[in-house]
Amino acid sequence: MTTLIDDPLISAMAIDRVLPLHESARRLRELYPQCPRVYGVAVLGDVSVRRWWPLTSALSTDRLQTMFDAAAMDMDRRSAARQLAATLVHTVIGRVVALVVLEARAWDTGLENLWVHVDSDGVIDWAGVVDPTVRLLSDDPNVADSDGVVRLPSEAALTTWVAHRSHRTLEPLFAKLNEASGGALSIATMWHVVGSMVVAAATQVPQLAGADELAAMRRGQAVLDALVGFGLPVRGLPAARIRTRATPCEIRAALPMLLASGDE
Repeated sequence: MTTLIDDPLISAMAIDRVLPLHESARRLRELYPQCPRVYGVAVLGDVSVRRWWPLTSALSTDRLQTMFDAAAMDMDRRSAARQLAATLVHTVIGRVVALVVLEARAWDTGLENLWVHVDSDGVIDWAGVVDPTVRLLSDDPNVADSDGVVRLPSEAALTTWVAHRSHRTLEPLFAKLNEASGGALSIATMWHVVGSMVVAAATQVPQLAGADELAAMRRGQAVLDALVGFGLPVRGLPAARIRTRATPCEIRAALPMLLASGDE
């Protein structure tokens, strides 16, 4: 049995009242115990805000430009843009889809609700939410009604809501990244990354958890169907891996398809 790494940021969380999101996030951290921040999110009120910033600021500052320029020092511009796109995709929709496919629950991925934590190199390595309310199904038996939940009538309602909120968040981020990279990666290709991410999560996460793979795939496909319904090209060309710098504990170690996208 793999031991959960004692992550100092997680250990330092000050949780006054355990909410359903705290429980779900704990289970997600256990999926990849060597790197427990790969999955799940923090509740912003539980952590120190050092090295945290609101994702909305990516649209009004040069943060994405700085991150792209740093990545482009080690690889070609297209690969750098693809790597940063994959990081944004995992931050916004990859993390929440892991919870959707496992527990049919989700936090709000709206742009105003998400914050990100960066490491000493300025690379995003965790995500947090301002509002910890969890959306779950009306017949979810594992949590009592409380201030921390909103019940939805069906999986279709849940997956459509997740797809809609994630679409509205990623759309302006992709436009900003496309501008920062000088068009090195098309916006359509960024949406292909989303498709690869959802498929990867629906396939790999239930294997890590020993959960129902058919239910996970059904929910993942429902998210993809909703995104397609919004006119987004998430079902694109075959995926291609990219070159990246290796680090001791990183998202791509747990999710091999994370940095995959379609080429055009």
